[in-house]
Amino acid sequence: MYLKLFISFVYIGTFTFGGGYSMLPMLIKELVEKRKWLTDKEVTELFSISQCLPGIIAANTALFVGYKQKKVLGGIVAALGVATPSVIIILIVATFLSNLSDIPVVQSAFVGLRICVSVLIINAVLRLRKHSIIDIPSALLYIVALVIAILTNIHIAIIVFFAGVMGVAISMLRKNSKSNSPK
Repeated sequence: MYLKLFISFVYIGTFTFGGGYSMLPMLIKELVEKRKWLTDKEVTELFSISQCLPGIIAANTALFVGYKQKKVLGGIVAALGVATPSVIIILIVATFLSNLSDIPVVQSAFVGLRICVSVLIINAVLRLRKHSIIDIPSALLYIVALVIAILTNIHIAIIVFFAGVMGVAISMLRKNSKSNSPK
């Protein structure tokens, strides 16, 4: 199992370009569809928690998944797996970067990669929204958070905190409405 965790996260770490959000499609494919270690809903929850914590989203997510599968050692193995490709690639790129960064074809390749990463993020958001936007209150919270994030300079941590508080409030309202409804 430890080898499977390591290999899965080496794979995710190797083919995730563009930061944490772009890893969502890889997480879904590898951990939900292939390995069946998580559900779509669990990926959404783990990813949400991972991005709210300090540190690298990929490492945080790997730690959570590894821990869920094989406790502390599983978390360490998964985190090492996701970090290994980055360390190797960074060492190689740093060695040759000054020679490559001025080459027009390399610059053009990065333009294409950024576009592809945007598409991957949008695809993941559309897939995971099913477990996030489940009713009118959650849709309103989504719209408010999106508008605030786009139109203001409010720090993302404040928006995340606000969304968490509102999520608790929405959950409490749902419980109250269920307990007060006629049976």
